[in-house]
Amino acid sequence: MTDAPAPRDRLALALDVDDLVEAERLVHLLRPWFGVAKVGLELYSAAGPEAIGVLRDLGVRVFLDLKLHDIPTTVERAGRVLGALGVDYLTLHASGGEAMLRAGVDGLRHGAAAAGLAPPCALAVTILTSELDAPTHLLHSRVSAAVEAGCGGIVCAATDLPAARQLAPRLVTVVPGIRLAGGATHDQARAATPAAALAAGADVLVIGRAITAAADPAAAAASLASSLS
Repeated sequence: MTDAPAPRDRLALALDVDDLVEAERLVHLLRPWFGVAKVGLELYSAAGPEAIGVLRDLGVRVFLDLKLHDIPTTVERAGRVLGALGVDYLTLHASGGEAMLRAGVDGLRHGAAAAGLAPPCALAVTILTSELDAPTHLLHSRVSAAVEAGCGGIVCAATDLPAARQLAPRLVTVVPGIRLAGGATHDQARAATPAAALAAGADVLVIGRAITAAADPAAAAASLASSLS
């Protein structure tokens, strides 16, 4: 029987900034409550691979959210590079299909092995939380592709979790678009509160502006963690 993950290991801090120094500051401030740091397109475009090494040195797991989507060969080669850099999670867009997802999984595994690192978790992005009217069949086909390709997890909205869990009960489920109760939803059409997402079966919650844009981010993070314990 495995131990349940620590609360901070279930919280991923979205570093939606274009400055690595600011990203470091946020991680220093908030790592007592967040064990994972998410690097998206904005920060990766500004700082590149350096961001991965800096965050690893700060003692947090790195969630690289690039949503790779290209021909399988290109995705496989990119996966090799990123796996060798030491990412813990990497997103691949499930709309690229099973062959592309499998190529990304293989690339990540081989890149990490060549660097003497543990294999990262490939996360298939199913339907974006900003998409309100996606056809219902898309979730089924994209989760199924993730399973067949050997992905370790999926990214989906909290409202999609019950169906996704039925299709892939063993995959790690990551839920973005998390907003605190009563807070602004910004551009997230299918936002959810932390408690609602966990109740629906989420393994990892991705939280950004609800914490980083708060008047006192540390106090907001502490309050969040307390509400989930």
